[in-house]
Order: sequence, then structure tokens, then C-alpha cells
Amino acid sequence: MTDSQNVELVRSILADWERGDFSSAEWAHREIEFVFADGPSPGTWKGLAAMRATMREYLSTWQNARLEAEEYRELDDDRVLVLNREYGRGKTSGLDTSHVGATGANVFYIRDGRVVRLVVYLARESAFADLGLAPEGDAA
Repeated sequence: MTDSQNVELVRSILADWERGDFSSAEWAHREIEFVFADGPSPGTWKGLAAMRATMREYLSTWQNARLEAEEYRELDDDRVLVLNREYGRGKTSGLDTSHVGATGANVFYIRDGRVVRLVVYLARESAFADLGLAPEGDAA
């Protein structure tokens, strides 16, 4: 089985993020809805400029921030779930996420080859709960 175009698009986005490069937004619709669903500062922002500003602020608290995709799940024709592991060191706390098993998830909503909504979960369990999915290792 081959990946759909949506999964391929998401894989290309994560390829940059895995190298710690969060600079490109060519994949995003200009009116993207960007959501931090959980974590210390949950919220929703609209548009490329707001997404960039929010990500810049979030990333400014980390050294060597990057994500590693562990699994891609095509949920339906419009949504791709990525289960990821987060790496970086907190600039203030010194916390190294590679030692605490930081696992998160992102849900990409895609229309006409562009991401129209991106929901970021810092806690993978929150994504499973919101999506009505069984946690990893549990039978559905």
C-alpha cells in the first residue's frame, strides 16, 4: 500500500521538523487555524502570521528543538495524525526532553494540498481522547 498524497505532504513537513527546521510554511493555507490543544499555553490562532508568531514564541523557550515522527495515521480523507517524540532542552529549566520520554501528536487537516488546520498536542493522550481513539497498545 502506498501513502496518500496527504500523508506524503505531512511526511515532507516532518522531514524539516526532524532536522529542527520549523521555518517553512509553504504547506500551510494562508488562513490556517493553528491550535495548541494542551500544554502550558493552549489556544487557537488564525492565519500564517499568527501561526509563525506563536511557533516562534514557543520555540524561543527551547534549545535544539526538533520532533521525530514515530507513526503516521491517515484518519480519513482530510486528516493525518502524527505521533511524535519531542526533543530539546528548556532554556530556563534545563529540562532535556529526550530523558523524560516526551511524546506528543499533531493532527493535520488538509484541503486541496494545503494544511488548513494544525492541532498540536504536547501530550499524546490528549490527542487520543479528543479523537476518540484507543491509546497505543489498547485494543479498539
